[in-house]
Amino acid sequence: MGRISLSLQVASLPTISILMPVYRPNIAHFIQAVTSVLRQTYPYWELCIVDDGSSDARIGKILDQYATLDSRIKVQRRSENGHISVATNDAFLLSSGDWVGTLDHDDQLAPRALEAVAAAIISRPDAQIVYSDEDKIDNKGARYQPYFKPQFSPELLQSQNYFNHLTVHRASNIRSVGGWRQGFEGAQDYDLNLRIVEQIRGVGIIHIPLVLYHWRAVKGSTAFSTGAKSYALSAGQKAVQEHLDRRHIKAIVQPIPKQIAYRTRYLCAEQPRVSIIIPTKDKVHILRNCIESIRTKTSYENYEIIIADNNSELSETLKYFDELKGVAIVRKCDVEFNYSAINNMCVANCEGEFVCLLNNDIEVKSPNWLSEMVALACQDGVGCVGAKLLYSDDSIQHAGVVTGIGGVAGHGHKYVSNKRSGYFCKLKLVSNVSAVTGACLVVRKKTYFDVGGLDEDNLAVAFNDVDFCLRVSEFGLRNVLTPFAELYHLESYSRGLDNTPEKSVRFLKEIRYMQRRWGERLLNDPYYSPNLTLEREDYSLRFPPQL
Repeated sequence: MGRISLSLQVASLPTISILMPVYRPNIAHFIQAVTSVLRQTYPYWELCIVDDGSSDARIGKILDQYATLDSRIKVQRRSENGHISVATNDAFLLSSGDWVGTLDHDDQLAPRALEAVAAAIISRPDAQIVYSDEDKIDNKGARYQPYFKPQFSPELLQSQNYFNHLTVHRASNIRSVGGWRQGFEGAQDYDLNLRIVEQIRGVGIIHIPLVLYHWRAVKGSTAFSTGAKSYALSAGQKAVQEHLDRRHIKAIVQPIPKQIAYRTRYLCAEQPRVSIIIPTKDKVHILRNCIESIRTKTSYENYEIIIADNNSELSETLKYFDELKGVAIVRKCDVEFNYSAINNMCVANCEGEFVCLLNNDIEVKSPNWLSEMVALACQDGVGCVGAKLLYSDDSIQHAGVVTGIGGVAGHGHKYVSNKRSGYFCKLKLVSNVSAVTGACLVVRKKTYFDVGGLDEDNLAVAFNDVDFCLRVSEFGLRNVLTPFAELYHLESYSRGLDNTPEKSVRFLKEIRYMQRRWGERLLNDPYYSPNLTLEREDYSLRFPPQL
């Protein structure tokens, strides 16, 4: 990001107020925190410090010195400790800027942090919230563990306060929602973020993909250990629950063990009809395992199974079809394999309000898989819902599609053990993704038709699910991945790999079509940072860095 021009009229440049509640800080760290503000390359800021009843007399002397040193530093001392929400509100009352952020008393801002924020505000007149990437800093000043965040992700924000540091709000929005609330200490910023996001309806939220904030990791802080402040976990749970209650969404929020993160269980009064569509050709033992696992392990009851037979020839397959009860067999697929055409035909003739596209090499692991996916798909604004798919060794096959990997798309966290939390807990959280695999995808039938179904003309086999999800997103709906629906996937077992000359030609043709159709969108996944690699599926850093 280039430097902003200070030749602009001063009146057009935003004043950014930084609020700093202080309570018994490490003196050296506190001085470093204030110094990081004084060293900002952007000059139009004010630092509003409220000492929340610290007993150390040195704090008062240091505050007086800072107030004398720079007129942009405002100081107030409370006679008694009111805790962080009260102290932050007091600091807010001192502020005069149109934009407001917070800085913990032992953290640090990058030198160009406020310059980058101001540039984002100037470039986007509709801006309401600006947040950045962050990392951690230890007692020796060493920085580590950078968190490169996605653009605005509503489902992820409901799972964890990924905005965190640095987040800057329009001051008018803070006033409108009543500031920081007592009773949410430890998650007071999370609660504020959720209330403001509700008010602005998710519009004008800008992510700056730069590390602008260094979060101090010391013993006793959540930066050092997620279990350091159990009250923060409870406060966050309360904040998310009230967020849902205010929106009249019936759900129960549960904490995720060993994380400052949450799972939302949606409460659905009814079970809408789901049509599970399974294309297949012979390999009857694979199909049988799939069908039996659905029937014996699925807790959701209101579904139908439709098998789309693509020219099965073996007598044992045909015999199995004859023996199946309560399963629809569609045998009009007497064409060369076209996954898109097969599914489109079956969706056009199914009964369900929702459609579940399912590969025949899928086996159910978690009984609630369909309940979880349908509950999410029922939520306003949600398009496609995907599941976590595992190889037989319990490593990850699919946990959301990242566009741009390999030139078109790849599966983030592929081959990672399912015991791992993934990149900043992504493998444990419901979050938004650009696409999910058609190996297990749930979507409203109406949405399926609204966007034109799968592209059977250009994408007969590969990338039809990615293209479909991108069109659903283009239609204005969010695609969601839930790790709480787990199934096994024996990838491409029944169809085989694309290793014949004919299949290779077709695959390259489909790659070229995707690149023509989606262009730069493939290389700019909003739910994946430009600071992360497109060469691998492991969330490692991009080198050389893009930014």
